[in-house]
Amino acid sequence: MIETPTIHASAVLVGARALLIRGPAGSGKSRLAWALLQTGDTNTLPFSRLIADDRVHLMAMNGRLLVRPAASLAGMIEMRGLGIRRVPFEAVAVVGMVVDLSVSEGERLPIAPSSQAVIDGIALPRLAIPSEVDPWPMVLAMVGTHALPA
Repeated sequence: MIETPTIHASAVLVGARALLIRGPAGSGKSRLAWALLQTGDTNTLPFSRLIADDRVHLMAMNGRLLVRPAASLAGMIEMRGLGIRRVPFEAVAVVGMVVDLSVSEGERLPIAPSSQAVIDGIALPRLAIPSEVDPWPMVLAMVGTHALPA
């Protein structure tokens, strides 16, 4: 694969598509990724597997956005208060949804522009979550009720 710069984000494969989790440092990206991994283990969600925590490579290819871990961080997730943990991971996945944490424009009923992210020309469903809102129930509802693009 072509080497691309990394961005500050985490990604978890849920079923056949990845959730790209973006947000500022301390916004809960790793905590949300860990919750997704644990829920996959209990069969509340379909199969889940870490792709990357903290730094990801993104690349548009054939109309899809691919995500993969930074090589030096592959298979590692940071647990605040515990440090770095090693977990199984996927080397690459297609992004199906973007979750933006600690945003100021989170709305009760989002309008179309805020419910979509465009990354490298690829339009994806987007869930914008304000900092005062627990992201877990919203992500669980979104993943459980919204079909990710094929």
